[in-house]
Parts: sequence; C-alpha cells; structure tokens
Amino acid sequence: MEEKKTKIICTVSDRNCSVEFIESLYNEGMNVVRINSAHTTLESSLPIVENTRKVSDKIALLIDTKGPEIRITKMVNDVGFSVKTGDEVIFEDNPLGVSGNGLLYTNYNNFISEVPVGSHILIDDGEISLTVVRKKSGRLYCMADNPGTIKGRKSINIPNVSIKLPSVSDRDKEYILWAIENELDFIAHSFVRNKEDVIEIQKILDQHKSHLKIIAKIENQEGVNNIDEILSHCYGVMVARGDLGVEVEYQKIPIIQRNIIKKCQERKKPVIIATQMLHTMIESPRPTRAEVTDVANAIYQGTDAVMLSGETANGKYPKESVRTMANIARETERELRPYYKLELKDITHPVAAVLSCQLVNATRKLPIKAMVFDTRTGRTGRYLSAFRPKTPIYAMCYTPHVMRELALSYGVYAYSMDPTQSKDKFIKSSINTLLNDNRFTKEDMIGVVGGSFGPSAGATFMEICPAGHMVIETK
Repeated sequence: MEEKKTKIICTVSDRNCSVEFIESLYNEGMNVVRINSAHTTLESSLPIVENTRKVSDKIALLIDTKGPEIRITKMVNDVGFSVKTGDEVIFEDNPLGVSGNGLLYTNYNNFISEVPVGSHILIDDGEISLTVVRKKSGRLYCMADNPGTIKGRKSINIPNVSIKLPSVSDRDKEYILWAIENELDFIAHSFVRNKEDVIEIQKILDQHKSHLKIIAKIENQEGVNNIDEILSHCYGVMVARGDLGVEVEYQKIPIIQRNIIKKCQERKKPVIIATQMLHTMIESPRPTRAEVTDVANAIYQGTDAVMLSGETANGKYPKESVRTMANIARETERELRPYYKLELKDITHPVAAVLSCQLVNATRKLPIKAMVFDTRTGRTGRYLSAFRPKTPIYAMCYTPHVMRELALSYGVYAYSMDPTQSKDKFIKSSINTLLNDNRFTKEDMIGVVGGSFGPSAGATFMEICPAGHMVIETK
C-alpha cells in the first residue's frame, strides 16, 4: 500500500495503553503518541512511554502541559448550580475558595482586577456565557447570557482580555522535568501567548541539557497576534482549535489555520492541526462528510500532521479512526503539487537550503524516485519537507532522537545510522539499507544530499544517479 506523507498524532490514555493497543495504532499509521497531562499523573504516564518504546523506536512521544489556564475551583457538590438568562453570578478572588450557589472562585488570585467591565466570561468551552456588569468591593458581578449549569473545575476563557498568568505552573515544571528524565521528544505547551512563554520552557530544557523540542500551542488571540515571534523560538506549532474556537470568533478559525500553516512552511517549522478532526468516530465507526473534508483541507493547506484526541484516547473506534485518517491523507496527497516557488525565510544554512530547493526542482525533469540525506539535526529534512515534494524523503539520522523528531515532518521517513561513518560509507550503507527495505531498486534514480566535511558541517553536495551506482565498490 502507498505510504502516506502526512503524519498522524494519537492521544493515548493511561487507561488504555497496552503494547497491543499502541501497536495496533502504529500499524494503522500513527507516528506520534501524545500524552495529555491534564488527564494523567506522572506515575500513570510512565506506562504509556514504556509501552510505546516496546512497539517501535521510531514513534515520537509528545506531552502536553496545561499552560496558563484559568479554572473554577471545586464546587460544594458535583452537580454544580443552574442559571437562567439574566441571573446574577458573582466572582471573588480566592484560589482556595469552594464555589457554589451563584458565587465562583478561580485558581487565579488576580482575576477580579484583570477582567474589565463589559468582558464576556466563557465557562466550559463556551457552554455558559457571562457578561461582566460591574465591579464592587472586590467582587465581579456578572449576568448570565444563556441558561445552563455551572460546574466546578471547568475552564474559563475571556476573549480579547490579556491575563497575566505565569506561563509555566509548578505542575507544568514537574511534567517538563519528568519528560526530560524519561527522554521524551516534544513538549507541547498550552496557551502560548508570546515568545517569553516559549523562552521560559527553553531555559528549563537548557539547564538540563535536554534535546526536547517545544511545540507552541496556539489557542488564543494573543498567540495568533504574536505568531511571528513565537515561531522564532519554538520547534513547531499546534493549531489547537478547541480553546482557539472559544477565544476567537468561530468564523475566523479557518483563516487563522491557513495563515499559520503558510507561515510555518516558509520557516520550515512542523505544524499540527488538532481538535475534533474525526470527533464523530468517538461513538461512530464512520466519520461525517464534513470531518473528512476538514482533514483533507488541512492537508491541502500544507499541514505536516493531523491529531486525534478523544478518538483514540477514549473512543469506541480508535484503530478505525487512525485508518480513516490515513486513508484520507493518502487520497488527498495524490492531488497535491510541490511548492516549487516557495520562498524559505530565516535560513540559517543557505547551502542546505539551496541544495534542497534544487533537488526538489530536479524532480520536475528527472524520474527521481527518492531523496536521501544524512543529518545530525534534521534541518535538511525540514528544508526538503517544506517544498512538499511528491518524491519520498529518507533521512539517515546520526542520533535516535532526531529520527523521532522527523516523525512530525511531512513526507520524511527516518532511519538511525552510525555517526562515525565517512561520506562514502554513509552513501553505501544508507542506499543498501533502503534497498533492503524495498524503498527503491538499484535501477531507480535517486538524489542524495550529504556533507563532505563530517556530519556536523551540514549539507555540502548533491548527487543524482541510479541507486546501484552508489553502492558499487571503488578501488
């Protein structure tokens, strides 16, 4: 079967993370396992990591932090309380307070002072909307805009209001240190608002000399507004349409998604589209036509990866969800055309960028069946991937964690290799590995991008010829 190029991220719950389950998702096309720290503990997350590694060393591991999030405190009872349109609801500052009977507390102690009169407070992903009517004596008086039930520990969003929450909570730090200790691959940080939010996490990673890469989750208007500076400091971006759809007018989401994908392509940053992609398949064995179109449109726009959340974490049809997403990807990718005219921005290694561009352009006139390159950082792979060539890209990585990092890059299939090999040995061993894996034949023309001055110097040459010519022993 034709191999898909779009990468698939699957959320795996600690309640269903056996080796057999993870292997079934991997066999259907999963590339990355996501752990949602909002629904796990450090102890319950560890079996997900251990069992994933038992399945394959090529599966990347990503963990979400909760980020700067505001929630209602616990309620006096589990059922909460009901409100009708026009009812009064009052907020007070006390993170230790118990909410109930029309009085709400939050986990943020400066909530009252930072939320202005006239703001709209959205509870539980917008299920309840409140309008701030007045402030008095340390209280925020609101009016319910619609009927419903307010429950404890539910999320709060205040569109177009900048809240000065710390970016990294104590709980986030615990998970980041745990991820470093257990050598995960990605930290997906929630509610990134600006470059400082990313830099704060990078400092922790640097202090521990960690190779983990930061994925900035864009979930509010502030993050959208500051996307350019955020991209300068993160490895990649996740367009998390759940909270984003609450914080921003819903009709703007498709435009924001398209614009962020374009910016990520230009800057060689992996981009993930997430939330409710095949939501119906939590309960149904088939997706809706709208969901199929949503996944296909994200791929048409140029996303690197698409993500499944509840579909694989607690849905009835996890394997079918991954299979469906992979089928949509394969069908859509057949219609895609490479971005031959893409202008890359913020190029740190112009030689690698030029070689990548020229190799992709060479596929227009030559029957090149594969692109092969060696890499210590994955940079050349991201350059090649940005052009979205139809030709598959094979990365021969000097370190296993770089192999897994490329699990987020469109069209890149990564292998681990010996870092001490010379240029000639690299070419021969790489081509032989791919020949043995039936990626192409000796008669097929392939393009190789490599470095002549050791693996740390980056790409310096390009070679195009039949694969068999590259494995002939020279005297």
